[in-house]
Amino acid sequence: MQQLRRLGTGIGWRPEIAEAVERMPGIDWVEAVAENVCPGHVPESLLRLRERGVTVVPHGVSLGLGGADRPDESRLTALAERAEALGSPLVTEHIAFVRAGGPLTASPLLEAGHLLPVPRTRDALDVLCANVRAAQAALPVPLAVENIAALISWPGEEMTEGQFLYDLADRTGVHLLIDVANLHTNHVNRGEDPSKALDELPVEAIAYVHVAGGFERDGVWHDSHAHPVPEAVLGILADLASRVAPPGVLLERDENFPGPAELERELAAIRRTVTRARARATVGAGTRGGVTYAPTPPKAITGDGVVPDPGAAGRPERTAAAPVEPATGAEDAARQRLALAQAALLSALVAGTPAPEGFDRVRLGVQARALAAKRADVVAKVAPELPEILAEVYRPAFLAYAQGHPMSGGYRRDALDFAEHLLLAGLPESAETRLLREWWLERSGPAPLSRRPGARLVRATRRVLLGR
Repeated sequence: MQQLRRLGTGIGWRPEIAEAVERMPGIDWVEAVAENVCPGHVPESLLRLRERGVTVVPHGVSLGLGGADRPDESRLTALAERAEALGSPLVTEHIAFVRAGGPLTASPLLEAGHLLPVPRTRDALDVLCANVRAAQAALPVPLAVENIAALISWPGEEMTEGQFLYDLADRTGVHLLIDVANLHTNHVNRGEDPSKALDELPVEAIAYVHVAGGFERDGVWHDSHAHPVPEAVLGILADLASRVAPPGVLLERDENFPGPAELERELAAIRRTVTRARARATVGAGTRGGVTYAPTPPKAITGDGVVPDPGAAGRPERTAAAPVEPATGAEDAARQRLALAQAALLSALVAGTPAPEGFDRVRLGVQARALAAKRADVVAKVAPELPEILAEVYRPAFLAYAQGHPMSGGYRRDALDFAEHLLLAGLPESAETRLLREWWLERSGPAPLSRRPGARLVRATRRVLLGR
C-alpha cells in the first residue's frame, strides 16, 4: 500500500463558508465535493488556499462504487480531472450505491439522490472489490473509500462492518476514510458497536477521518451534517485516536452553517480530543457522551504512530492492490444477483413498490421520507427560483410529486420535471403560475429565450399550448 502524506486538521470547504475558511487559523487542508468543482474554473477561494500550501482533496459522491454496475468511465475521468486540477494527493469516494436498475435488471434506471448501504455479503464484496480496482486503475492518485451512515439494515448479512472493510482493504490495497459520525449513526440505528468495528479495522489503511454532527428523532439518528458534533461522536474519535495517530481529521458541515467562531470551537474540540487520546497510554471502559462502549485493551504505540492490529494474528499480511482482471462468470453472476436486490430496495424507497422480503417496513418508510426530503432540499438549491415562485407551496407539492415520480436523472433534470408536472396538472392561472411557466420554458429548451421574432413566436406558441 502506498504511504500517504499526513494531512493534519481540516474542514469541508463549501462556497457558503469559503471566506471564513480562508481566515481560519490552523487549517492544514480542506475537502471539496468533487462534483461541485469544474476543472477549468476552480473557485478562486480554493486557488488561494492552494497557493498558501493548503491541501485540497476532492470528495466524490456520485460514483456508486458499491453498485452492481461497473464504474462509469466518464465519472472516473471527471474525478481524475478534478484531482489533477487541484493538485490533490488522493481522492475519496463512498462504499455505497446511488442508482439501480438498468440493463442488468431490464428495468428503468433509478437514482437514489443519496448514499445507500451495500449488503455485507460475499457477492457485494466481490463486486465492490472489482469496482474499486477499476477506479484505482483510472485515477492518477490513490483512492480512499468511506464507510457510510445507514437507516436500514440488509437481511442475511454475512459480515460485520469491520470485517467487510478489512477484507476490502486486504483484497484491493485501497485506503479507508473512516467517518466516526457514521459509526455513531450505525450504533443508534442498527445496534452496531463502534468499538468492535474499530477493533476489526486495518488501522494502517486509514487515510483520514471525518467528524460531523446530526440529530436524533423518534429513536433514529439522522446524519445531517447540519448540527454540532455531539460528545458521543467525539468519544468514538478518541477511541480511534487511542489506536492510531489519524493522518488527517476533518470537520464536515454541509448546511445550516454557524458563524466562524462556532466552527473554530468545533475544530478546537476535535484537536483537543485527538491530542488527549494520543497522550493516554491506555483507554478503559466507560461512558462517553452518554453512550457506553466496550473496553479497549491497552496497546503499544510504534514509532510511526501505528498500533498493532489486535486481530492480525493468523491473518495474511495485507498487500498492494491487485491488477484489474477481466470479469469472470462468477463475477457477472454476483453482479446480476446484487443488481436485482438493489433495484428492488431502491424501487421500494423511491417508487412505492412493496418492501423486499426481510426488510423492516417501518424503517424503510423512514428512509423513503428522508430521501424525499433531501431531494426537495437539493432541488431547492440547484433551482432556487422554484421555492421563491411557489413559496410555502413548494415543499408539500414536491414531496407529493416525489411519491410517484422517481428521479431518473440529475437534480437539475428533476427540477425541470417537477415544474413540468405542476404545469401539466392544470394549476389555476395566477402570477405564480405564469412565473413558473416562464421559468420552465426558458430552461427546458437547448438555449435561453431569444430576442428574435421567430424564436419568440415559437415560444409563444408553446406557451399557449401548455396553458391549455
